[in-house]
Amino acid sequence: MLFSHDVNFTKPTSPRTVLAIDDEPEILNLFRAALESRGFIVHTASSPREGIAVYQQQWQDIQLVLMDFMMPEMTGDLLLQCLQQINPGVRVMLVTGSYARGENRKFEEGLAGYIQKPFDLDLLAQHVGEIIDASDAAPLTR
Repeated sequence: MLFSHDVNFTKPTSPRTVLAIDDEPEILNLFRAALESRGFIVHTASSPREGIAVYQQQWQDIQLVLMDFMMPEMTGDLLLQCLQQINPGVRVMLVTGSYARGENRKFEEGLAGYIQKPFDLDLLAQHVGEIIDASDAAPLTR
């Protein structure tokens, strides 16, 4: 017999890792509290430039980026373009109170999800988990 019945051929699961980019420290704290308590690894960045730098260094490990739309340095559509230059397959979930759906169809096509502020922490964690789980089988692109 070539194989034992005890051999496990399932793909090992990697930690679910998120990068949260928001200029409001209390929102970053909410992201961290809501997601880390549910087993996610959460990196945070308090500005788009910091977020781009973190993503540049760790994009292979980050499965989802959470971001606000209105931030001092740049808007979410420009931030998404910068992230897509690093990884065209980046998955982004918009978490914002300042963007009305339907404003920019091209931008919205690049999003994996959307939640309006203020948000329910359980709903946020559920959506983040669903997006990551749905994309686990997809290969990283560069």
